[in-house]
Amino acid sequence: MYRLRLLGSSLSRRSKQYAARTYTSAPAKDLIQAPGREAVWSEHQAKRADAMVGPRFEQTRMEAQPNPPAAIEMIHKVPITVVETRRVCCDGGGGALGHPKVYINLDQGIPIACGYCGLKYQMSTHH
Repeated sequence: MYRLRLLGSSLSRRSKQYAARTYTSAPAKDLIQAPGREAVWSEHQAKRADAMVGPRFEQTRMEAQPNPPAAIEMIHKVPITVVETRRVCCDGGGGALGHPKVYINLDQGIPIACGYCGLKYQMSTHH
């Protein structure tokens, strides 16, 4: 029992030493956010080169890591859906892969994006 306490106290001392150690690894300068996207898309998002530092990424080869395209750029390529009604229902594709059903009011006459998936809808103009 005494040996276990002694071992436990030495482990806690070691863990304190490791916790007090600061890691200063230089961020990679050539990392981009995503293919086709150079800048961050949110004010609270850290740049990829600044976020990938510290002991977690110490021996990581970044060129071997997956780098998928940004979804925000892909959703901008989807054309605006023109509808005849004043309200439209968006469920993100439905089923388990969708999002909660939301109703979007299109009275303003401009394209309005869904708050969940970003798909844009616009009411057609009647002459």
